[in-house]
Amino acid sequence: MNDLLPQAYLLGLIALLGVAAVVVGRQILRVRSDELALARLGGTNAATAGPRDASTLYELASVQLRKRLYGEAQGNLKQALKLADNENVPAEARALMENAMGFTLAAQNNYTAAVRHYRSALRAKADYPVALNNLAFALEKQSKPDEARALYEQVLGLEGSNRTARKRLAILQRRRGGDADAAGGTGKGI
Repeated sequence: MNDLLPQAYLLGLIALLGVAAVVVGRQILRVRSDELALARLGGTNAATAGPRDASTLYELASVQLRKRLYGEAQGNLKQALKLADNENVPAEARALMENAMGFTLAAQNNYTAAVRHYRSALRAKADYPVALNNLAFALEKQSKPDEARALYEQVLGLEGSNRTARKRLAILQRRRGGDADAAGGTGKGI
């Protein structure tokens, strides 16, 4: 019996180290992949890289967003959107670019401009749940919970299993109940 405890401890430690090694290895591969993509696409300075098309600029901006290089991503997305007008890209591609620009602006706490881009994404593709979620969150940040609630409900109409919309809607419902309590009510009907 006394011999089993050290063996179990060692096996548990080996398993824990194995899991940690896998997690660290995956993160290293992800970072390396992003670095290779940046090098392939011309780095962080798009101005010196020469002529590009909208899809290449969008791909570069996507890598920059993963690396949290919001300023560089914003510049590349702005160029991509200009080129998209000239290249007549499909509406879905335009929606992706507008949503990414909105995300970039929201990450920099510029929710007013982010809302404008999310709405442009939805004009390009009305049934785009990611842009709807992002727009609703930006509206929450602008203290417009009723509009946000309606958008989260619209997302759930499109994707009933959307966890983000469910979670944010529940948070808004709790806040609404708390607001009723703070106003002197109980949050319940009479």
